[in-house]
Amino acid sequence: MSVKPRKELKDLTACIHGGFNYAELQKLNINPNDVLDFSVNSNPFPLSPQIKDVLAQSPITTYPDSDSYKLKVELARANGITEENLLVGSGAMELIRLVAQAYIATGDTVVIPQPTFGEYETSCHISGAQIVTVTSRESDNYKIDTDRLIEEAKIVKAKTVFLCNPNNPTGQYLTKKRVETLLNALEDSLVVLDEAYIAFTDGAWSSMEMIDKTNLVIVRSMTKDYALAGLRLGYVAANNKVIATLKKVCPPWNVNAVAQQVGLYMLKDSEYIKRSEAAIKRAKDYLAKSITGLGYHVLSSRTNFFLVKVRDATAFRNTLLSKGILVRDCSSFGMPQYVRIAARTMEECRLLVDTMKRL
Repeated sequence: MSVKPRKELKDLTACIHGGFNYAELQKLNINPNDVLDFSVNSNPFPLSPQIKDVLAQSPITTYPDSDSYKLKVELARANGITEENLLVGSGAMELIRLVAQAYIATGDTVVIPQPTFGEYETSCHISGAQIVTVTSRESDNYKIDTDRLIEEAKIVKAKTVFLCNPNNPTGQYLTKKRVETLLNALEDSLVVLDEAYIAFTDGAWSSMEMIDKTNLVIVRSMTKDYALAGLRLGYVAANNKVIATLKKVCPPWNVNAVAQQVGLYMLKDSEYIKRSEAAIKRAKDYLAKSITGLGYHVLSSRTNFFLVKVRDATAFRNTLLSKGILVRDCSSFGMPQYVRIAARTMEECRLLVDTMKRL
C-alpha cells in the first residue's frame, strides 16, 4: 500500500499565474524573447547597467545571511520602522505561505474577498483551513465591500482575513480609513494586507503607521517594484511579536546572496522608482484611453494594471499570443470575459494597441 499525502492536498490544484508558460511557447514554436509580456504586473523598465557589477561581486560560495540583516536595516530606514518589525523573504509568495504556516491550522476559518490573488486560497488549503469568500460585484466595478467583509468575518469567527490592496486583478484600492475600520472591528482576526503593487498606486497612503497593531501583517514585493522577478525578493512588516512568530517557521538562508546584494543596491537608487512611476502612469493612461477608444470596456484602476472586458478571455489571450503579445486571461479569477493588462514602455503599449486594432 502506497503512502498517502495529507488529506488537505487531495483536491489541491496549482494556482494559475501570469508570465510565460515555457512549455506552451515551445509547443507553439514561439521564442520567449519575441513575446511582449503584458500579463505580469512588474516594473517593465530595465535596471541600471551597473547591476552587472553587483551580480559579479555577490558572494555565492558561502551561505547567505539568514537574517538578511544589511538589507533589513535599509528597508527599515526606508519605511520609517525598526528592524524588529521586518522579515525579508524570497518574494511575497513565500511570505504569504509563512503566514499561513504560522497562524492557520486545520479547521480554522479564513475569509478571502473575491476576485483576488489565488495563492491566498492555495496557502490556506494547504494549512487545512475552511475558506469563506466574499464576492465583489461587477456592477460596482468589483470594489471590495469592507462592511460585508467585516460582517462575514464576525459571523464565521475568522482566524485570518486576506486583503490585497490595491487588489489583483481589479486594481481597486481601499482608503486608509476603510482598512483602519476593518482592523479595529476584527481585533481577534489576523489581517494580511498584501501591498505588492503599492509602488505604482495613485494616491497611496502609508500602512506603516499601523505597524503597532497586533492583528496586522503587511506584505510588500520588491520583485514588482524593481523588476526582480527572476531573483525573488519581498518583505513582511508587522508588530515585533508577529515577526518573532514568523521567524520560527522561516527556513534558514531563505533569501539568496545575490538577491540580498541587488536589493541593497536598488534601495540606494531612489530615482529608479520615481522615473518608473511617472513613465508607467503615462503608459497606463495611454493604454486605458486607447483601448476604450477601440470600443472595449476598461475598468478603472488605481495601479499599473487594469481589466478589459472581452467576449472570451481565453480566445482573446491566445489570439494575441499568436501575434507575439501576452495578456492575462482572468478565467482563473472566475472572470472568463476579462483580461488583465499591465503597462509597459510607451513604444510597447502602442504596439499592443495597434495589434488590437487589427483583431
